[in-house]
Amino acid sequence: MCGIAGIAALDAKTALSPAAKRQVKAMTDSMAYRGPDGEGVELMGSVCLGHRRLSIIDLAGGAQPMQDAAGQLAIVFNGEIYNFKDIRKELEARGARFQTRSDTEVVLEAYRVWGTDCLARFDGMFAFALWDSQARRLFCARDRFGKKPFFYTVQQGRFVFASELGCLRQIPDLAFTLDPQSLSRYLAYQYVPCPATMFREASQLPPAHALVLEQGSLTVFRWWDMPPAADKGPDEHEAMQTLRSLMQKAVARRMVSDVPLGVFLSGGIDSSIVAGLMATQSAKPIETFSIGFTEASYDESAYARCVAEAFKTRHHERILSAEACADILPEVAGAMDVPMADASCAPTWLLSKTTREHVTVALGGDGADELWAGYEHYIGFDIAERYNALPGFLRAKFLEPLCHRLPASSGYINPRLAVETFLRAAARPAWQRIQSMLTAFTPDMQAEILASPDSAFLKDEVLFAPTHANYSHWPDASPLKRAFHVYAREFLLDDILVKVDRCSMLNSLEVRAPFLDRDVVDFVCRLPVRCKLKGLKRKHLLKKAFASLLPEMILKRNKRGFQIPVAQWLRGRLRPLMEDLLGRDALLADGFFNPSAVRRLMDDHVSGRKDLRVPLWTLMVFQLWRRAKGGSVSC
Repeated sequence: MCGIAGIAALDAKTALSPAAKRQVKAMTDSMAYRGPDGEGVELMGSVCLGHRRLSIIDLAGGAQPMQDAAGQLAIVFNGEIYNFKDIRKELEARGARFQTRSDTEVVLEAYRVWGTDCLARFDGMFAFALWDSQARRLFCARDRFGKKPFFYTVQQGRFVFASELGCLRQIPDLAFTLDPQSLSRYLAYQYVPCPATMFREASQLPPAHALVLEQGSLTVFRWWDMPPAADKGPDEHEAMQTLRSLMQKAVARRMVSDVPLGVFLSGGIDSSIVAGLMATQSAKPIETFSIGFTEASYDESAYARCVAEAFKTRHHERILSAEACADILPEVAGAMDVPMADASCAPTWLLSKTTREHVTVALGGDGADELWAGYEHYIGFDIAERYNALPGFLRAKFLEPLCHRLPASSGYINPRLAVETFLRAAARPAWQRIQSMLTAFTPDMQAEILASPDSAFLKDEVLFAPTHANYSHWPDASPLKRAFHVYAREFLLDDILVKVDRCSMLNSLEVRAPFLDRDVVDFVCRLPVRCKLKGLKRKHLLKKAFASLLPEMILKRNKRGFQIPVAQWLRGRLRPLMEDLLGRDALLADGFFNPSAVRRLMDDHVSGRKDLRVPLWTLMVFQLWRRAKGGSVSC
């Protein structure tokens, strides 16, 4: 796990100046936490590549930038190729000779033999840039789900890339201006949907895409696609056997490491499966890590302890007070490379910090909720059509007024907020329904709080165009099948995986996700959706397949997110910060938001009239991000 950066002249015949080496080093130095074990920068004519290394495999070798023996190919690589040993054997059978034990060299040799088609052979998480000096070609790629980041900009005859958006701003003569449309999308999604960024001039390479810079031309292409679900699947018993086998192999591949490793253990279904499979394949007790809270409604530590006891792990637990987490939340949100309003970044950061005190690699359960319908939103999406089929008078006269009379709460579950969110989503077209349940600011809300709203952009079909594109990706699929694609290509990509990558890397920790294994994903995606969501039963087949592995207490528990009491903090411990960030003077100085409209949001929340934790925290994160960047972000 590492950080990469580089500069390439668009004209491969133009040599970069020596200043490029200093600039690339400045980029890699700014993300030293991604690779505290080593660094390297190489200037090679029209290309300069830089690397920071977190040593995981082949500690003595594997330094980067890595070049082949002939000096024709060079690469900077971030991530892990879990099946690199199998690929290496195949390449050796073709006559390849290796100088190291690293997976990075396998990528070099795979490109030499198969060219850009080598990507289809990799099972891993990665982002890399490979320079082919003979072809004068720069070949860049990102893994299937985008676990590893890749940002780039094309300016002044140069292609500049890095693992973090902020690294690009280390180059003094490049321009970066805030994109008002990206700000609107951030307010809607709580992140900026890929491939856009908050800056007009910068982009992300989408997951499962590659980029080739050759003869002054930049080409981006998709190299893998999620398969849609089938209408009919294998026999249930056969499917469970296959799933168990695939997951066992996926976990085994991710246990290959030359440094200590463990597992994030929340006590939920997903992390418990990973911990159980690790325990059955380890000759010694595995290391498990969890954090808990003194507030009972947010604490899951008892479930984690149950799993740790069942698998006889060496369990490490840290119990935090709300005050401790609240105090760290602004710092963590501001440290994120991109503005992302998922408040669970604070406990994720704290968990990563605790884990890194003992190990360098951790396995986790990321991806299971999106691929196995683990969220309540899948149920909401599925029953919305049935709800809308009810007579209009019944909904308008009886059900909806009754729903609005439900009690409100600032705790983990707010019944009124949950029902109001469902009703809002049910009223939307099917393509917009999932995102409606996750939206912080609707177009109408943005028209009020933005200082200069763009009415043409604030239309559902424009503002939520990324969702429409993802929903339409499988044109012949059922609405529920399409929902899986939306979740994987939006919430998983730009929220869950970004959060885990940034929080773990800020602590120099590598996190691996067995549920996103290539073979597991290919199998799970093709299963009929009713294997995942059967009536109101989420993760139906997954739970059945591992029922004999997991404690009964874990199998029967309800899904719980990694949440913290933001609603009550904004009325208490975080209220001074909210007033500072969103007060009239601060907003007038920035010029992005309407102070009186934002004031109404704060007053409604503090008074308890409404639960506006999500929109208010979304605004606060943007302000924290701007301040962390020195306040230099402007339109």
